[in-house]
Amino acid sequence: MNKTPHVYTVFAAICLSIGLVLFGFIIKSAAVDVKSMDRSVQVKGLAEREVNADTVIWPLQYTDADNNLEKLVSRVEQKNSAVIAFLKLHGFDDDEISTGSQSIIDKQAREYGNDNQKFRYLARANIIVYSNAPDKVQNALGKVSQLAKQGIAIVQDSYETRVEYLFTGLNDIKPAMVQEATEKAREVANKFAKDSNSTLGKIKSARQGQFSISNRDSNTPHIKKVRVVTSVEYYLSD
Repeated sequence: MNKTPHVYTVFAAICLSIGLVLFGFIIKSAAVDVKSMDRSVQVKGLAEREVNADTVIWPLQYTDADNNLEKLVSRVEQKNSAVIAFLKLHGFDDDEISTGSQSIIDKQAREYGNDNQKFRYLARANIIVYSNAPDKVQNALGKVSQLAKQGIAIVQDSYETRVEYLFTGLNDIKPAMVQEATEKAREVANKFAKDSNSTLGKIKSARQGQFSISNRDSNTPHIKKVRVVTSVEYYLSD
């Protein structure tokens, strides 16, 4: 009887068993690798800077009233010229000054007007300063009461007339701030890895938060605080 086929069958079975064992070992090793890759830590890094505003919008608003419309319009034109002269005296150029909205209200034309009103016509005028020199605005703000000597009372306590300070140089400082926030996030991740007896690996994912610009405080709106938070997830290994 020929035993050669039987030998081949046994040999094939042995090879198959060895292959299954090796395959199982490979699968187990891969599973361990995948499991280790699943370990990660997510951290955040904060970067903050204080910067000076580089742009300012200053609305100068005043009102006037009269029963003679022609006289009122003429007086508003004179006062506009006086406000512009004041601004030029304090260093503002023509391209920094613009005449804003001008409105005149006829109180008697109102449906629910008050017959006892002293003046029929009320005018509201605006001169707008848009400048890249906040220091000039701060200097002129301290002297704006001089206009009162010319019969011009500048409104300074309303939302419409608040001075707005802006910082427009964000793109110049973005890269450095993102780098700083990322480095701080890595410091936190390294500390976590050390405390957990792990080794910090590569970045799994990263997300840059939005930049925010706010006043440092209510008394210094010309000083801004720029802030960004970066979230980074790192792999961990034993």
